[in-house]
Amino acid sequence: MPFLLRAAIVGGAAYHVGKRVQTSRDQDAAQQQQIDELQAQQQQQAYQPQAAPAAAPSTDDSMAQLAKLKTLLDQGVLTQAEFDMQKQKILMSM
Repeated sequence: MPFLLRAAIVGGAAYHVGKRVQTSRDQDAAQQQQIDELQAQQQQQAYQPQAAPAAAPSTDDSMAQLAKLKTLLDQGVLTQAEFDMQKQKILMSM
């Protein structure tokens, strides 16, 4: 009986550690996706044709970008300086 109890404890502990690792991986993947989306938006804005003046992004788009930036700041993905720099770019384009 002690062997089965020990095996159950070890198995249960391994299960919980595995769940924590997977949760951490899922959070990392979500953060990376948010970063990729922001970078794609910035690249798209950077490569717009220079001949025609770029249309100002809508207020809703700007607010959505600011909300994403704030989320990344709160999650520790961005530093305060990075957040401030990106926020300023968005506000200047409004």
